Amino acid sequence: MTSRRHPERRRRSAENVPLAALARRGLGEGAAHAVSLVIAVLFTLARSSPLSAQFGTPSERWGILLVAGKDTIALERAGLRGPGMMGDMIDRTSGNRVSWTAALTAAGEMEHMELSVRKALDPPNAPALQSLDLAFAGDSVVGTVTAPGAEPRVRRAAVPRRATPFVNPSMVMTEIAVRRLFATGVREGKAPLLLLNGQSIELGVRPIGADSIAIGLGGTELRMKTDSAGRFLGGRVPSQNLDIVRRAWLDDAELRLPRPDYGAPAGAPYTAEEVTIPSPQGFSIVATLTKPTGGAARLPVVVTITGSGPEDRDERIPSVGDYRPFRQLADTLGRRGIAVLRYDERGVGASGGTFATATSADFADDIRTIVAWLRKRDDIDPARIVLVGHSEGGILAPMVAAGDPRLAGIVLMAGTSKPGRAILDFQLRNGTLQDTSLAPARRDSILREIPRMLDSLVTSTPWRRFFATYDPLATIRRVKVPVLILQGETDQQVTPEQAGELAAALRASGNARVTIRTFPETNHLFLADPRGYPGGYARLPSASVRPAVLGAVADWVATAVGAAKR
Repeated sequence: MTSRRHPERRRRSAENVPLAALARRGLGEGAAHAVSLVIAVLFTLARSSPLSAQFGTPSERWGILLVAGKDTIALERAGLRGPGMMGDMIDRTSGNRVSWTAALTAAGEMEHMELSVRKALDPPNAPALQSLDLAFAGDSVVGTVTAPGAEPRVRRAAVPRRATPFVNPSMVMTEIAVRRLFATGVREGKAPLLLLNGQSIELGVRPIGADSIAIGLGGTELRMKTDSAGRFLGGRVPSQNLDIVRRAWLDDAELRLPRPDYGAPAGAPYTAEEVTIPSPQGFSIVATLTKPTGGAARLPVVVTITGSGPEDRDERIPSVGDYRPFRQLADTLGRRGIAVLRYDERGVGASGGTFATATSADFADDIRTIVAWLRKRDDIDPARIVLVGHSEGGILAPMVAAGDPRLAGIVLMAGTSKPGRAILDFQLRNGTLQDTSLAPARRDSILREIPRMLDSLVTSTPWRRFFATYDPLATIRRVKVPVLILQGETDQQVTPEQAGELAAALRASGNARVTIRTFPETNHLFLADPRGYPGGYARLPSASVRPAVLGAVADWVATAVGAAKR
């Protein structure tokens, strides 16, 4: 652990390396996954022991739950002890547990902070991957990232005075920022937040009643009941249908999530096996392989590829009911005699590796690793492998197929045809224009800020830098295997005309084996949705992928693997 006694030693060794690695939600899953309240802020670093155990008994302690319907998105607990603060957060989307402690000066300035992250399913004292140490001095912060067996990485960044570090989707850190603002006698104003990539944003606070405030956070508005000190008593995120619930405390038994069930349903005509795939990069990819019972000796197989953001193998979005599209697809294909491999992304769920520093090119390498592993199995036909990618997965599948003509085909579900900057620009403008919780003046202000926001956003992480300029059409023109393109007609994340642009590029480059299917009143998640606005996903009556979509995939895959067998 870096010593807090010698911040000047850390400052002298500063290098130009990232302060911390942040996750990304480039294709709009930031809207679909309701926990993404601030774009570009999901911390995924860790250290070796739970900081809460070092803190002692807090003089004040509380818990906060972020809830969507019957599902808990995030669980947090926090404590104050003199000028010190501590917290633990379980984030269901990333599957991580973040622990932190912070010390403030007598004047209320942030002095020092340490953070750790480990897998949420691991015990609190399990070994962790990395640590982040933040030493504050005036208008700057020095961050030191350490990991077992690696040299520390250090960077200095400018930071506004009285900035509160923020880890998405922490309501505890949001509350602390509000409480620090209230402590100055201000109930309407702005409080700076320090993102863990060294950038800062402002949290806006305004009263909307005697005991209520509105909080503007990354373009999203929270409505919160508070006491006179700014303590959160409960609230809502109206645009994302989330409840913020205050608890007295969460003990170790409560601060955990249930282990996901990826098994086959009772009576299913297929089995489900958890498999571990070694990666050349030195980590393991953990997946579920479903195989039809009583089928051929060597089976055709589909590899499912999730969208952007940290995704588990089901591509589950807890804020959208029980949305688990790849579990549905595996069931549909399993009943048609086709095996399916669905996997946790690197650094997510049970898989190893580091998610936050990876780009789409790295995720494509993981798919190549999976395909190579499948081709070595005695129960899989190496010539009958199909990739099915959703959203960002619709970018990754062509990246792999362009260099692998042995694939039996690829399926692109809401894949993009435009570079990422254009996608993000549309999503930010469209989301702002359609967010009815925003006052007109606030909406106009956000729209004016979008170019500047984009300039900052597209350089904030390795993934975004890659995504912003990557041209999907240049890659799709090199794909020579059969392609199925699926598109929802009300998709407001990847606009419908992009499906036609992908198909046109394929045909113009000489690939005539292209099928395109569009589905009316169907959104980006392939749910029934006459509007398709991401802010309304949580209120849809059904979180099940439309049967017509599942049937279209199953029919096309059956034909593709049948042709490959011949």
